[in-house]
Amino acid sequence: MSEKAIPDAGRRLSSDERREQIVEAAMAVFGARGYVGTTTDEVARAASVSQPYVVRLFGTKENLFLAAIGEALQRLLAAFRAAPTGEDLPARRDAMGAAYLGLLEVRGLHQILSHAFLLGAHPVIGPCARDGFAEVWRYLRHEAGFSAEEAQKFLAAGMLINTMVGLRLTDEYGKDAGMTELFDECFPASVGYVLDAAPRVDELW
Repeated sequence: MSEKAIPDAGRRLSSDERREQIVEAAMAVFGARGYVGTTTDEVARAASVSQPYVVRLFGTKENLFLAAIGEALQRLLAAFRAAPTGEDLPARRDAMGAAYLGLLEVRGLHQILSHAFLLGAHPVIGPCARDGFAEVWRYLRHEAGFSAEEAQKFLAAGMLINTMVGLRLTDEYGKDAGMTELFDECFPASVGYVLDAAPRVDELW
């Protein structure tokens, strides 16, 4: 979990801050375990609150998951919008790519998006995930100024990163020649950061 979710010592959190802390924990746990494999009790323990408190705030696991993917999408788009604007599209694309990697600091963000995008058949999560994915596409095309081909390639690169993070391939760097080559190709200037920031196989989330 990021420093943002760590409460100040000796200070009682407000209900909004506590809710934010739970959503942050939910991104991490859902990201690691998926929607079906996660319980509200696991999220509660990760957030250092009681399970009844989580249920009181969110009602159901489904509502908690929706809150978590909503937060993930909001942070994703905020990171993209913080990238420099201007007519130099390659520079903007590189800055957005760096911002996407920077979101590794938010544990579970990349993985929970991947999980959400696989739940299209779910009657409630599916529409929310589709709307979020479409919003990212619209941002790339209409705000960032990408062509359809550029947007497709940017999304494809992002999905590859999500796959590498979700598989926790960082443990294979330096051991498996193919996976080492993949990391060096994908992150020529930031492989050290990715290896430090991405989750490892032996971490819960």
